[in-house]
Amino acid sequence: MAATGTSASTGPGIGAGNRVIVTGAAGGLASPAVARLRERGVQVVGLDVIGDEHTIACDITDDAAVSRAVAEAAQRLGGLDAVVHFAGIGTPNDAGASLVPDALRVIDVNLLGAWRVTAAALPALLDGRATRGGRKGRVVFVASELAYLTLPFVSAYSVAKRGMTAYADALRLEYGTDLHVTTVCPGYVRTPIHDAGRQVGLALEGQVRREEVEDVVATVLRALTAARPRRETACTPGGAVELWVGRHLPGLLGSAVARRIRRRAAAGHFDSSPAAAGLVRRLTGRVNVPATSTDTTAPATERSAS
Repeated sequence: MAATGTSASTGPGIGAGNRVIVTGAAGGLASPAVARLRERGVQVVGLDVIGDEHTIACDITDDAAVSRAVAEAAQRLGGLDAVVHFAGIGTPNDAGASLVPDALRVIDVNLLGAWRVTAAALPALLDGRATRGGRKGRVVFVASELAYLTLPFVSAYSVAKRGMTAYADALRLEYGTDLHVTTVCPGYVRTPIHDAGRQVGLALEGQVRREEVEDVVATVLRALTAARPRRETACTPGGAVELWVGRHLPGLLGSAVARRIRRRAAAGHFDSSPAAAGLVRRLTGRVNVPATSTDTTAPATERSAS
């Protein structure tokens, strides 16, 4: 990818000639977003666990690796105008169990990884304002409706995504003079991030409203290109309603979800998962469910987020 010393776009947002880092670049959501950006003439360097011609291999839980990768990306691009955070994993966990290894790993990748990359990229983002004709840089965080909607066995994921929204708020407050910061909150999207849950009988599919990859990609592109991008946004009209309810009526939403989970437990929905045995006993009093397993680890991807 050819580097450029100046940002060619003269429009209000990210466009042809602008320079963007995308994390989790090979993932189910990021990959099509990267393709759409390149179609528009945007220069993109990805970060992912496996590198290729346009992607730098980087473990975003490693401070030194992040510093090196972001510096290399900015050097390849000749500067930096935006960072988009897609990288994430979705390993299920028990909210009452040990943090190690699953919950801690989810929080480290999804929340702290985004924080590390943003902090490493900030000097280049701020320096790039001069080549953008004084226009602000952009940081887009792909969070989740699960930041505000609590479901069983995704506590670490929800904590990470709610933490991501809080970090975005802090970044906006402290650096809003020079950066537009947007948090995107998709619903359930069928990508490989959900493989880990399916493998232990804790699939999210059917528990929350489904959205499509294109819904998320289009929303991220709007956050990058709009003259005045939104502070926080859902990806569909239905998602906007759910996001509003989750933020403003959390007690009502929590009670509704709790009733639904109790009904599903009584109907045997969780019986195939040893990890859910304790929850089923607490909600229904039934003991004829698989014994709780301490091994809920399953292969997970750091290449998509939802």
